[in-house]
Amino acid sequence: MVKIVDLTLRDGHQSLLATRMRTRDMIPILEKFDSAGIYSFEVWGGATFDVCHRFLNENPWERLKEIRKRVKNTLLQMLLRGQNLVGYRNYPDDIVEKFVKKTIENGLDVFRIFDALNDVRNLVAPIKFAKKFGANHVQGTICYTISPVHTIEKYVETARQLAELEVDSICIKDMAGLLSPKVASELVKALKKEIRLPINVHSHYTSGMASMALLKAVEAGADMIDTCMSPLACGTSHPPTESMVFALEELGYRTGVKLEVLLEVREYFMKLREKYAGYLDPLSTIPDTNVLVYQIPGGMFSNMISQLKEQNALDKLQEVLKEVPRVREDLGYPPLVTPTSQIVGVQAVLNVLMGERYKVVTKETKDLVKGMYGRTPAPIKEEIVKKILGNEKPIDCRPADLLEQEFEKRKKELLEKGIEPSDENVLIYALFPQTGLQFLMKQTMEEPFPSTAKKVEGSFEVVVDGSKYTVSVKPA
Repeated sequence: MVKIVDLTLRDGHQSLLATRMRTRDMIPILEKFDSAGIYSFEVWGGATFDVCHRFLNENPWERLKEIRKRVKNTLLQMLLRGQNLVGYRNYPDDIVEKFVKKTIENGLDVFRIFDALNDVRNLVAPIKFAKKFGANHVQGTICYTISPVHTIEKYVETARQLAELEVDSICIKDMAGLLSPKVASELVKALKKEIRLPINVHSHYTSGMASMALLKAVEAGADMIDTCMSPLACGTSHPPTESMVFALEELGYRTGVKLEVLLEVREYFMKLREKYAGYLDPLSTIPDTNVLVYQIPGGMFSNMISQLKEQNALDKLQEVLKEVPRVREDLGYPPLVTPTSQIVGVQAVLNVLMGERYKVVTKETKDLVKGMYGRTPAPIKEEIVKKILGNEKPIDCRPADLLEQEFEKRKKELLEKGIEPSDENVLIYALFPQTGLQFLMKQTMEEPFPSTAKKVEGSFEVVVDGSKYTVSVKPA
């Protein structure tokens, strides 16, 4: 049986709609969606925690609880950035422990845990705590990328280290759409032979290869694949759930998914796509085969464009695209996924704009070189270390070993500010001290829909399983 992991409620709208789908727009379809026979819904983690409180004036913990109330048959899953949790820096172990504990208490079943550098040391604590507090399923994740040091053998060794931590499955996470059908088959076969754990394959559609890669992965023995409902599929998102289910069933693979239910669910998400049209960048909806040359994920590419526009230097784009792989090589070939994708991208832009490589270095680049994000896949070039750190020595321990405990300190600070110091509130504040505090002090407002959403202003009715639901479209 091939299990289907549907990402619509997290990575689907994160990839295409800037993570802006509101909880109130998810709720009406959840019970119907829950009856489709999907193995798990990815509903939390990634950028959702940040966007909920920063832009939507939503409590991310309430989103998880509201979804859990309505989803009874399907496992609920999140993407956890290892020691970074749902933020952008390493947090101390007491924060990691409390976050994982409260996440399980609020209804989460499956943890997909990754590290941007594939440094397994950064995964030890979150995996340990997820197992300690009784998570239904703990998935160790390998970030897939292409470089001279990222070989099949290297990925198998990383998976072996994850297996030693007693994870329940291994996920191949292809965040840039670089996984070719050939490599997907070879990698899955190697992992199944050496590790003997269930294998989940996650591949963005960015290059246009993802459906082919998933099919070849299944033929090679993959146990789970990631998809999105078709209205939020393809482009920088993922292969369509309905299409993959149909194709697999026709080929003789059982999925347990009811296609007729998916077609009803599709109608609902089609209307939501119209409602959120203002967030949809047309370029994100079509394959970008440049990624096969530059290996730059869509979000990283759009950020570079934005930075160059701000400096009135868009004419430097080709130079920046050539500089990215040079910076990546200098810094030890980190996979291009949050946060390393932005570290490499911003540094490449600075190198081009300054006219001298590493004349100006961001704090994040310095921290990467110092080892504060973990061990890079290959050693950072000695001349780069010397230029950026001077006489300062890089660290060689697990970065979190250098961090002091934070939870009680943050709890005391909330008390002093007169805010209810529930564990969930303390975690919002600890993970996002500025925007989290603004949210807790009720200083955040829901952002308006972009102006292009006016074309679908008003409301519409959707009939699901004989019941009518009204979806309101707020004017921008």
